[in-house]
Amino acid sequence: MNKLKITMVAAGIAALAACNNNTPQEQAADNIEANAEMTADNLEEAADNATTEAKEDALENQADKVREKGEEKADATRSSADLDGNSADDTVSGNSNN
Repeated sequence: MNKLKITMVAAGIAALAACNNNTPQEQAADNIEANAEMTADNLEEAADNATTEAKEDALENQADKVREKGEEKADATRSSADLDGNSADDTVSGNSNN
């Protein structure tokens, strides 16, 4: 099952990379979200196999945090690009003049 998920995520990333309508920032944001989702799925799978309720809860909470951080980082990547795809406010890389 885990190999199937990884294959599906990889196929999705490849499809996104092949799409010429996305800016490099949008592609990077999509990749960030896909990676966070895959990591969170793996954490939830580990939670299903946990030997204690406390460990299961901790892993599920960690999965939620990974998804949230992935979404935040992806949103920051998207919002740092201006309309022509160049970085208007490069806060993600730390090169901002602000």
